[in-house]
Amino acid sequence: MYDFITMGSATVDAFIETDAASIVSVSSTGAKKDFMSYPYGAKIEIDKFDFQTGGGAVNTAANFATLGFKTSTIIKIGDEIQSEKIIKSLEHFGVDQSNVIRSKEHKTGFSIILTSFQGDRTVLAHRGANAKLEKDDINFNAIKQSKWLYLAPLNGDSTKVLDKVADFAEEHGVNLAINLGTSSIKQGKKNLIKTLKTAEVIILNKDEASMLTEIQVRPDTKKEKFSDKLIHPDIIKMLKELNFGKGRITIITDGKHGVYAYDSDKFYQCSEFPAKVVSTLGAGDAFASAFTASLVKTDWDVEKSLKYASVAAASVVENFGAQCGFLTFDEIKDRLKKHSEFKVNIYK
Repeated sequence: MYDFITMGSATVDAFIETDAASIVSVSSTGAKKDFMSYPYGAKIEIDKFDFQTGGGAVNTAANFATLGFKTSTIIKIGDEIQSEKIIKSLEHFGVDQSNVIRSKEHKTGFSIILTSFQGDRTVLAHRGANAKLEKDDINFNAIKQSKWLYLAPLNGDSTKVLDKVADFAEEHGVNLAINLGTSSIKQGKKNLIKTLKTAEVIILNKDEASMLTEIQVRPDTKKEKFSDKLIHPDIIKMLKELNFGKGRITIITDGKHGVYAYDSDKFYQCSEFPAKVVSTLGAGDAFASAFTASLVKTDWDVEKSLKYASVAAASVVENFGAQCGFLTFDEIKDRLKKHSEFKVNIYK
């Protein structure tokens, strides 16, 4: 019996950091985008370089295990030397590897992560075996023996298993937390509605939520009062549209602006926990897994879970790597004691 089993991507990540990266902002009517840029045709000196493991399923499994839960993961990787780095990482964190699928046809997923001086990053991703997960690959008996299934973003053809896995979890009383990626969201809300309705917890970033609901956060719209903070009315609309009834929790993360939640009764707003940002890679996975784990730990206390998850994410961004900086619950509580001013704003 597992407490958590995760499913999604596994990658070997090459981190590249250089102060030569510039941030260019481009504005148009109703939208603004930032781009990382380098001098065209130049040879750029690298300040820092490292190989680490990553991917949503691996990152969250490692964090669940660090938080004290018996954890396994369903991932598809290649059979080359790079894949051994992922296996060793799972061993290091005490994550069960019996459900890992090895492919002789496809290479292990690989990412090049370009980090800016601000700590944000641009990721160049080769999906590899991550995009080739099939129904016959999955050990459904392992899912049945887990209390929770955490679905990290699935890529390419792997998105085809989403409904089947969600249906199976619901049929066998397995709680479901889901963090949809862009590949799945491109199917459209209509094609995802069945999966979304089965999930106890849905976690998306603001851009993903906007893409899924087709609700744009309008820059010219006045914000509404939200306790002693402000929340944008379009984010309220997103939260409501993605919540499917009592006992379901919808989370929208918004980077340095914090996070919003809705449990079909109350809205919650939480600023980011104080941190010196080194790299934002992995912060979303750390937040999502820590929040879901905290719900179990606190007997579904959303306010406490948001606090714990914010601390967990802040610790990860202070480190160079998606699996660096994980905390135990005792360490999270200790950090909160040092910041008694940190709070969650609640609005009904």
